[in-house]
Amino acid sequence: MARIKKGDLVQVISGRSQARGGDRGKQGKVIEVQVEKNRVIVEGINFVTKHVRVGQTQRGTKTGGIETMEAPIHLSNVALIDPESKKPTRVGFREEVVTKDGVSKTVRVRYAKKSGKDL
Repeated sequence: MARIKKGDLVQVISGRSQARGGDRGKQGKVIEVQVEKNRVIVEGINFVTKHVRVGQTQRGTKTGGIETMEAPIHLSNVALIDPESKKPTRVGFREEVVTKDGVSKTVRVRYAKKSGKDL
């Protein structure tokens, strides 16, 4: 089961600090999860410039130039944000019994673990 999913709020926990032009400490929403590569794309983080070749669309307008876009980050470099404390936390799983239409089913559910400082 995935620890980080699309739409989660995450924080960058490694890399260059913001004072040196990096993204460590920044928070953003997950746009895409690349499961086979163990990477995530986070909104507003890890911007790269991409040079796009000039072309024409069906209507005749020209496209191309220099674009900035988010690049993927490895899963180990981001941490999920706890919705209560708004701090980075680890993710755990627990099994809960869900009853629907008289049928009970065991489902694994994600939850944010508490860090030692918060207790």
